Formats: sequence, structure tokens, C-alpha cells
Amino acid sequence: MVASNCRIGIIGAGTTGVYLASLLAEQGFQVTLFEKAASPRTEGCGIFLIKAGMEALQQGNPQLCQRIMRAGDPVQKVEFRNLRGQTISSETVTHQENELPGMLIHRTAILSALLDFLPPGCLHCNAELTSVVQTSDGVTAHFQDGSEWEGDLLVGADGIVSKVRSFVVPGVEPCYLGDLVWRGLVADRSFCPPGNFIVYARGRGIYANFFHIGGDRTHWGFFIEVEQQEPGRLRPSNPAIPAAELAKLAADARSLIASTPPEQVVSRYSYDIDPLPHLYAGRIVLIGDAAHAKSPTRARGMCSGFEDALSLSRHLAAGADIATVLEQFQTERLPIVHEYQRTSRQQSQQIGRRQKSAA
Repeated sequence: MVASNCRIGIIGAGTTGVYLASLLAEQGFQVTLFEKAASPRTEGCGIFLIKAGMEALQQGNPQLCQRIMRAGDPVQKVEFRNLRGQTISSETVTHQENELPGMLIHRTAILSALLDFLPPGCLHCNAELTSVVQTSDGVTAHFQDGSEWEGDLLVGADGIVSKVRSFVVPGVEPCYLGDLVWRGLVADRSFCPPGNFIVYARGRGIYANFFHIGGDRTHWGFFIEVEQQEPGRLRPSNPAIPAAELAKLAADARSLIASTPPEQVVSRYSYDIDPLPHLYAGRIVLIGDAAHAKSPTRARGMCSGFEDALSLSRHLAAGADIATVLEQFQTERLPIVHEYQRTSRQQSQQIGRRQKSAA
């Protein structure tokens, strides 16, 4: 098996990178987690963490899974409404005994819980990667402040604009999916009950969604199709929701969005990436959005990152050497994440989000 003194570096302290670091540290590996920001980004909006993501947490760390369950609301009801607010359909979500539910939860609660399972000294912030050099015996990461790290395996968990990815599959650019998305958190004691996921449907798909995340707070998402007029930008230069678009929504839903404090609203263009031909090169491997960023239509983003982390940690614990481990990991995960990407993009197109050329 891979020696427990194997030195593993992880670039990116988002949920995927932190989960992998905690699993590997628990197994006895020498793990160093690097984050380019001054601290991990614990702010954010709501997440629908589907059952598969919860199972990946339960299998890797049951204590963490239980903490996540206490921090959010199990999804109990999914309701579709038209833009006038009239109910189109409503479905109660049931679970078998001992079955993990999908969770409606604040992203902050997830990452904060994950960070608590990191060993002291594992996380290094203000560490922006600049270059990577590898040999048959090891890999060296260089950082903007002049520091470097040497080890046996480097993991890229640094998101859709991954720096590490350029050393595995060069030239990959995000693909614009055709829509602009706003998300927010707002105090709410009446509009969206606990456990409810409310969807407002437009002619060809989703116009807005709302779900309760605990603590008298509701997450909302608002989506419009727009031509990409700012190629290469992830966030629009003007983050305001167009008043004419918001006016199409039912009055109570529109009022909830309008009452959200500006600091609780984020806006992004929606992107994915084309499926990669491989997930590793030499001693560098990609996981999470760095490997397979996808449309959010199937809610597989954070979930697939947790699955990657669990899979890689298991292969490292059981594998004979780094090369064998990475080949086994890729053989397992590549067809799965390709299917996630393909079906997520396909569903995105079917509900009206037009596939655009690479941004």
C-alpha cells in the first residue's frame, strides 16, 4: 500500500479539498492544504446537498455527516408554481428507515463543519500557486510569495478556473451556459416553510427557486437567459437584477427577493467545462470542479466533489503505489463524472439555458 508518510499537497480549501484533506489526515498521510485567499471562503448561499453527497460524507466520516444533518433541513416537499404563484404540482419527499435525506443547508455550515476536522497546521492560506514541476520521484509546487512545497502527490481542488488543471490538461476554458444567476439569503418566517423547495417555472424551464435552510432563513435563486457580453468574466460588472425580469415573478416571491440585503446577494454567469480526457498526469490529479465543473441542474456539484474525495482517499489507503492509485481512481471516476457533465448540460439546454461557445 502507499506509505502513510506519503506527502500529499492539496490546492484549494473549498468543500472538496477540505474533505479530502480531513480523510487523508485521518488515515495518517502527511497532508498540506493550500488556499490562495486569506481564509477559506465560508460565506455563500444555500445548497441542496442530495442524498448521494450525504452518503459520501457518511461513508467517510459519520460524525461529520450527523453534524451536517443537524445544521440544515431535510428536504420534505418539492412544489412547482407558475409565475403567477399558482401551484402546478407538489410532491412530498419520503425516506426509508435509516435512509439519508437530501439536505437544504447553508454552504457556510458545511465548510465550517469540514474545517473542524482538519488537524492543526494542515491549512496554509495566502498561498497562490504559480507553477508546478514534477519528476518521476515527486512534485514541487511554487507559490507567489516565493515559497514552495515538495511532495509525492499534488491534488488540484481549485475550482472551475483551476490553475492546477493547466498542468494536467492544458488549454481548457469554461463554457458559457447562457444564463445569469443571482442567489441570496433572506430572513423569512412565512414564505418558505422548513423542508420546502419551491420552484417557479417559466415557459421552458426554471425562473426562480426558494428553499428554507434553517434559522428562519430562505435561500433563493433567480435565473435569466442573456448573451455573454463580458467574455471571461465569472461575475457581471453590473450585479443588479433587471427590474423588468423580476417583475415577471409573483408578488410575494418578488418581494422576498427585493428585501434581501445587498451583501447577502451574489451574481454569476453560469459555466461548465467540457469533459476532460483524463484526470491526472504523472503525480498531479484533479478532483471536484477543477476536474468536472458542470451545470447545477442536477445538483451534482458539491456532491461529486465529496464522491471524488472519498474515492481518492480509499484508493490511496489500499493502493500499491501512486501510479496505480491514480489509474484506479480515474478508471472509477471518469465515466461517472462524464455522465454527470453530459446529463447536467443536456438538462440545462432542455430547460432553456442555451449552450454558448467557450468564454
